[in-house]
Amino acid sequence: MLSWEQLEAQCKTCTNCPLHETRTNVVFGVGNRFAEVLFIGEGPGENEDIRGEPFVGRAGKLLDDMLKIIGLSRNENIFIANIVKCRPPNNRDPHTNEREECLRWLKCQISLIKPKIIVCLGRISAGEFITGDFKISRDHGKWYDYEGIKIMALYHPAALLRDQNRRPDTFVDLKELQRVIKETCENTYLI
Repeated sequence: MLSWEQLEAQCKTCTNCPLHETRTNVVFGVGNRFAEVLFIGEGPGENEDIRGEPFVGRAGKLLDDMLKIIGLSRNENIFIANIVKCRPPNNRDPHTNEREECLRWLKCQISLIKPKIIVCLGRISAGEFITGDFKISRDHGKWYDYEGIKIMALYHPAALLRDQNRRPDTFVDLKELQRVIKETCENTYLI
């Protein structure tokens, strides 16, 4: 198994799909590498590509606010990564081959972190980890299993910016996440 440093170095030089041709930065992830809770988005947008960090634009600000509601912080007690590490042009959904190429990096991150809980942000992320007839509009906030890890999906913060009517459901989902963190995670203190 690769170390964090080896994994990040290899990921940052990856040329396995066409996304590397237009990236400014590889967005490897951010947070506590020993976190029991892992958040996974779909891919970097323009601001993330420029800064090399996930969720730094308007959606990132909203995500930080959501985390704060339940005592989480990207800098202290969670790790945030994406399905794809390079920005798809014009913020389009990542293509299947791009997701497949990048999933190996993410699965290595999961192996190193060993989270007890994974939170998928949006349908693209959830579709990679939750099998069956999953629909974000129907199945957000429900618990699933991924290789012995508890997993749930929330609406992506960008979707919440577009449709504020989804925010009350997301608040309920966040409180459920907080409850399960308290029950499941020994080392995740809620700030």
